[in-house]
Amino acid sequence: MSHKRHTIKEHELQGFKYFKAISKMLESLRDAGCERDLAGNRLLHMDQYISLLLLYMFNPICTSLRSLQQASELKKVQKKLGVPRASLGSLSEASTVFDSQRMRDIIQSLSEQLKPIAHPDKLNDLPGLLTAVDGTLLKGLPKIAWALWIDETHKAVKNHLHYEILKGVPVKATLTEGNANEKEVLADTLEAGRIYVLDRGYAKYGLLQKILNGQSSFVCRIRDNYVCEVLEERPITADGEAAGVVRDRVVRLGRNKKRDEIVEAVRVVEVQCRPHVKRMHTGRGGPEQSESLAIATNLLDVEADVIALIFKHRWTIETFFRFYKHILGCRHLLSYNPNGIELQTYSAILACMLISLWTGRKPTLRTYEMLCWYFTGMADEEELLSHIQRLKKIA
Repeated sequence: MSHKRHTIKEHELQGFKYFKAISKMLESLRDAGCERDLAGNRLLHMDQYISLLLLYMFNPICTSLRSLQQASELKKVQKKLGVPRASLGSLSEASTVFDSQRMRDIIQSLSEQLKPIAHPDKLNDLPGLLTAVDGTLLKGLPKIAWALWIDETHKAVKNHLHYEILKGVPVKATLTEGNANEKEVLADTLEAGRIYVLDRGYAKYGLLQKILNGQSSFVCRIRDNYVCEVLEERPITADGEAAGVVRDRVVRLGRNKKRDEIVEAVRVVEVQCRPHVKRMHTGRGGPEQSESLAIATNLLDVEADVIALIFKHRWTIETFFRFYKHILGCRHLLSYNPNGIELQTYSAILACMLISLWTGRKPTLRTYEMLCWYFTGMADEEELLSHIQRLKKIA
């Protein structure tokens, strides 16, 4: 039996004042897509469209583009968000008319307002912003004609994300078809002043050299059977032993032509780990894992236990991917257009930043649930503020 479509009611939506933190910033998007609108007939503007996408992110009641269109018909939504009644056609058109790249300045500006969340003191005063980089697939999208993953019947979009570890939020996203090369995408999006924290899939010596050339640093896991010329063996400190460090040395990576790909000496810190049992016994889920991780870095003056701690925090981007897909609902795409998918992704990034601004903590399922209870009228403002205060005490 088919389920009856839920009709969104006025009393099911509240808490719009919390969107004021970003409404002024979104005003800079008002003229986007108006180049050809010489008569001034456009009714739905980009800032209004992004506001509706944020409403979608924070209201589980909104589950599709059609439900978002229905929400735009409510007088409360129109008044509080300053949006007009939007037709389904105008919402669909928005994904192609409004340039997603205009969102980058908004994200950069909001990122500058965020303060670091609670973290170990040893991660203070590092020579760069800790930035984890990885990609995630959105699979099973046969309607996306432009996206490939394996073949014509297996399509996917890949989101290449830059995630600031100490702020607990993503700061940059690049969307490609599923089979795009992650290393090439990162090489095209490098910035100065960062410490890129990378897993083994990014361990290409030429890429590591590009990071150095771009005035940034790296902490990158490399293959366990790496080849090198040892220049210096370093003693392991007590803190290093406690962190599981089993070897610390300065080396020249590679052999013959490979050595020419990275011209500078780097440091390799080997850290004890627990091998993944499924990988060892079934041979599935990736390469067989040894009893230690080899982590290459150009940070020669940072303690070995801190290098191990930095790489341990790379896992935070994996946690975010789960939040992005399963909690913010980005497994369900509102558009099949590349620009439209980017608009939805950037709106998800804004949603995460707003949670961090409101709470001073990185987005979590429990906090997101409380915000949703509030925005749908099931929790009052006093209960929401009480939850936020408890988070600040924990921090």
